[in-house]
Amino acid sequence: MTAVLRSRLGVLASHLALLAGAALTLAPFLLSVLTSLTSPQQFAAEGPLSWPDPVTGANYAQLFTRYEFVTPVVVTAQVVLVILVGQLVFSVFAAYAFARLEFPGRDALFWVYLATLMVPQAVTIIPLYSMMTAVGLRNTFWALVLPYLFGSPYAVFLLREHFRGIPGELIDAARLDGCGTLRILRHVVVPVSKPILTTLAVITVVTHWNNFLWPLVITAGPQWRVITVATAGLQSQYNGNWTVVTAATTLAVAPLLVLFLVFQRNVVRSITITGFR
Repeated sequence: MTAVLRSRLGVLASHLALLAGAALTLAPFLLSVLTSLTSPQQFAAEGPLSWPDPVTGANYAQLFTRYEFVTPVVVTAQVVLVILVGQLVFSVFAAYAFARLEFPGRDALFWVYLATLMVPQAVTIIPLYSMMTAVGLRNTFWALVLPYLFGSPYAVFLLREHFRGIPGELIDAARLDGCGTLRILRHVVVPVSKPILTTLAVITVVTHWNNFLWPLVITAGPQWRVITVATAGLQSQYNGNWTVVTAATTLAVAPLLVLFLVFQRNVVRSITITGFR
C-alpha cells in the first residue's frame, strides 16, 4: 500500500506541476482576451486584472472601422501563403539533393549553407535593403516575400535528416519502375513525409505571420503593412490604446491557435517518428 500510495502521490504531484505550468503559459493569453473585451474607461479605472463589465466588442469594431485592420490581415495572409509554398517546394528539392543525390562537394556545400543559421538577421538587413532599393522593389509585395521564398537552412536541415531515414529500397524500387527524380519525390518521398512537412508548414506560418523587423524596415505607408507592424502602429507616445492593441494581438494569435489545433496530430507524430531507420 505504501508503494501504491507513493506512486499515486507522484502522479498527482506531476499533474499539479503540469497544471501550474499550463496556467502560467495560458495566463497572458487569457489576460489579453479579457482586456480586449474591456472598455477603455474600465481599463483606465480598474486596471488589466478586472473582469470586463460589461463585455464589449467595441475594440474589435474599431480595428476594422477606425484603423482599417482588414488590409494588414489580408497582406499578411498573402505574404505567408506565398512564402509557405516557396519554402515547401524549394526546401524539398534542396533537402532531397543533399540527402540522396551524389555530386562533388555535396556535404561541404550543405555545411556551409547550414552555417548561415549562425548569422543574425540584423546583419543581413542593410544589404537586403540596399538590394531591394537598387532594383526598385522597396515598399512592394515582393520585397516582403523574396528574402524568404527559396527555402531556409533550418527547413533544408530538417527535411534532409528525414529524407536520409527513408529506406533506400523504396527509392530503388521506384527507379526500377522507371520513375525519375521528380516522380520519386511526388509519389514516394512526399507521401511518406507528410507529418514532417506539416510541421514545417506550421513553423513557417507562425514564423512569418509574426515577422516584424523586416516588414517594418522595407515598407512604408499602409499599402503593404503587415499585421505586426499595424499592431505596433496602434500605440503612440501619449496613448497606449491598450484595449485596442490587445484586441489586435488576440486577432493575430487566433488563426495560429486554430492552425495548431487542426494539425496538432501531425506535429506530434513528426516529433515522435524520427525516421525509418
